[in-house]
Amino acid sequence: MDTIDTIHYAEAELQTARPSGRRTYVNRLVRVVRSLFMWIDTMVNRRRSRLVLLEMTDDQLRDIGISRCDAHREGLRPFWD
Repeated sequence: MDTIDTIHYAEAELQTARPSGRRTYVNRLVRVVRSLFMWIDTMVNRRRSRLVLLEMTDDQLRDIGISRCDAHREGLRPFWD
């Protein structure tokens, strides 16, 4: 191999060995946004289910084994808790 061929070969290895800084930044940003969306979705679902507990009748609460007091206490909790 000539010296120039060796240099080109080495540059090609470096480019395939590690992705560009922009690509890793975008990948990290996508992961952060996705995890933030999943966290918000979890909080919204938690709040929605607690509000459903407040709307249940006494018979429905008895079917799932929860007292009206427990349902009220759980329904008033903040969504982040």
